[in-house]
Amino acid sequence: MRTNITGDDEGKSVVNADGEQVGLVKEVSGGTAHIDPDPGLTDKVKSKLGWGDMDEDTYPLQEANIDAVTDDEVRLKRDL
Repeated sequence: MRTNITGDDEGKSVVNADGEQVGLVKEVSGGTAHIDPDPGLTDKVKSKLGWGDMDEDTYPLQEANIDAVTDDEVRLKRDL
């Protein structure tokens, strides 16, 4: 499994370590995934991802927060 993001990952689900969906990869630009977060995503998780009080349509996902990229999803590290 890999941890780097490519344009092929657009449209994939982003899930936490427990397999719960937290958003979708809407766009990949310059090796950074831009995530459309699930409306139910908690403030605690948003804060850990550096998305705090931002009011954007999409949010950048840092590669350091990615545990694995599979054929179907982008999985976040457990500590998030």
